[in-house]
Amino acid sequence: MPRHFLKLSDLSAAEARSLIERAIALKAQAADTRYRPFVGKTLAMIFTKNSTRTRVSFEAGMARYGGHALFLSAGVTQIGRDEPISDTAKVLSRMCDAIMIRNDSQADQAELAANSRVPVINGLSDQHHPCQLLADMQTWFEHRGDPRGKIAAWIGDGNNNVCHSFIEAAVMFGFTLRIAAPAGYAPDADLVKAAGAAVQIVDAAATAAKGADLVVTDTWTSMGQEAEQKKRLAAFAAYQVDAGLMASAHADAIFLHCLPAHRGEEVTAEVIDGAQSVVFDEAENRLWAQMALVEFLLQPQH
Repeated sequence: MPRHFLKLSDLSAAEARSLIERAIALKAQAADTRYRPFVGKTLAMIFTKNSTRTRVSFEAGMARYGGHALFLSAGVTQIGRDEPISDTAKVLSRMCDAIMIRNDSQADQAELAANSRVPVINGLSDQHHPCQLLADMQTWFEHRGDPRGKIAAWIGDGNNNVCHSFIEAAVMFGFTLRIAAPAGYAPDADLVKAAGAAVQIVDAAATAAKGADLVVTDTWTSMGQEAEQKKRLAAFAAYQVDAGLMASAHADAIFLHCLPAHRGEEVTAEVIDGAQSVVFDEAENRLWAQMALVEFLLQPQH
């Protein structure tokens, strides 16, 4: 059976740390164009949601290492005409070496994986964004070393795919995650319960950020939530990451955001464009972390 990557916890803690080390090594060897492990390999990329970083990082990465990536948009394939996802899986996995899917449904991803002969990678779902967390952890390691024993502060929407993957990362990498979210926007209760002492739910953004080594947020209105924008802007007004909030964090705290960002909403321009922000290193690391992941998944069975 193939290994799939639908959530961060599909990896063991040791495997996740090994992937981060490998991603850092691939980045360090970026100038060496001789390493081409994916020659003859094809990655099918299914998109039902818009993308910049996910598409470019997978496509550029596969090209860099000798492989090929196929962009399959729901609007121009049978995926968008109600073909059963099980049939899609059976067809693609006979022609391609791995499948990446970016869509609205974690359940559909699980069905795709259950019917696939090849690894399936979650490029984003309604519940998890594990590739983002590989890049985020790589960025934290690069800038501040091992996050074990440190504190991360999540500010804003807790019922968020990146936040859910951060919860799993806290357990896996041994840091404490403080989540500050307004009423009605708490993270998945089962994930929080499973994380135990690794996760703390707090009311105020300042409480989460106090003494934190890393501060992270995401957009207040994600794709598909545009009708809620006015309501969300009001609900999250006290959860903006600004200079004052960063000042309450550890003096050398770094700021992360998966992008795209809305300056003046979830984060001020002063913060995201400031010295503590490493969001563009974070974005670049999507490529390196994901190529380490593809390399791992395409290895002979573990």
